[in-house]
Amino acid sequence: MDFKKIIDQKDKAAKYMIDEITHIIKTCGKRDPGSEGEKKSCEYMAEVLKKDCGCEEVKLESYEVAPRAFYGWIYFTMTFVIAAMALFFVAPIISVLLIIAGFAIVLIQFGVYKKLLDPLFKKKTSHNVTAIKKCTGETKRRIIFNGHPDATWEWPVNYALGGVGFEGHAIIAVVGALFYLVLSIVYMVNTKTCFGIADFESPIVKAALWGLLFLPFMIGLYFMVNYRRVVDGANDNLTGCYVGIAVLKALKDEGIELENTEIGVILTGSEEIGLRGSKAWVEAHKDEFRDVPTFFYAYDTINDPKYLMANYRDLNGTVKSDKDCADLFYEAAQAVGVPCKKGMIPPLGGAVDAAAFSQGGFRAAGVTGLNHKLERYYHTRLDSYDNMNAQGIANCFAASVKMLEMFEDNDDVQAVWHN
Repeated sequence: MDFKKIIDQKDKAAKYMIDEITHIIKTCGKRDPGSEGEKKSCEYMAEVLKKDCGCEEVKLESYEVAPRAFYGWIYFTMTFVIAAMALFFVAPIISVLLIIAGFAIVLIQFGVYKKLLDPLFKKKTSHNVTAIKKCTGETKRRIIFNGHPDATWEWPVNYALGGVGFEGHAIIAVVGALFYLVLSIVYMVNTKTCFGIADFESPIVKAALWGLLFLPFMIGLYFMVNYRRVVDGANDNLTGCYVGIAVLKALKDEGIELENTEIGVILTGSEEIGLRGSKAWVEAHKDEFRDVPTFFYAYDTINDPKYLMANYRDLNGTVKSDKDCADLFYEAAQAVGVPCKKGMIPPLGGAVDAAAFSQGGFRAAGVTGLNHKLERYYHTRLDSYDNMNAQGIANCFAASVKMLEMFEDNDDVQAVWHN
């Protein structure tokens, strides 16, 4: 099957996506996880999938989330570390235990996205959308496009200082915590004491006093997230939502029906608080979509064409993506002359929803279009409808359509995707 005509209309598709994204931002309200705005955007896109994209099955599903739990590690960890800084001078053993506990919370809640703190925070209701466009003949394979409709709260330091300032602030705080961890251990080894008033003539104690210079950076992390301002989330991640929608709409507009490939679009909410929507979707559908080979593609922040990337690892580099999935997108991009890189979500880079699908045993890969060295628009008020990249969106659309063409034309979807 030849989709060249649709691929050649990539600029038209990009305009459609930008117009739709602008409409959602202007009419649905703020879309923080579990909000009414997130629900309205899901309902709107569900209607588009049904009416404009020809999806026979469209389902809106709800689930419970604790929106502020994901960043809750900040308050626990920073409080533990600041307390450890003070307790160094009277109880270094407690300093060690508090700092280790603080790092453990970060690792569990942010490092691997587990729900360690979720039971401690107020709950809200978030939503997912599952839409299916059936094929005309026997279903031999299935491809699912994914994006997340929610938007995050602003990161003030990134807005004020950019990625270097934001990451530098966090790194200094981490170094400060490690500094006191090492000093506490060294002091106990040297003095053979775990409790008692510190000897202020000791070089180690003097170093600890100098270490108080880290304190402002520790306190500053309490304000890493501004819950009073929800960003528009045009790039992150309405662009990801609309890739699959635009592909389906283009097929319908051209009157194209696939014979053996079923197409799905899944919109998973609350991604910004630890992939909660995709995790909920996997749990709700764990025994479905396994009848035929099925590839999941999670699109996130499709912006600068220089950074379009097929991701081979996810979730801070800890989760392996399906190689065939990633290869297929990469080779489709090459086939239509779209610049694309092979890469990964690096440590401290977060995750996209593909990680949850992969952890659930589905074949999945993430597709991103952003610089992983944070740019100033990322998670700030600059991520709005007037700051999207039409070329980056058009390129991703073209690669996605070619990927679908290659997927439909190959009966052995288990094979490695090399021509």
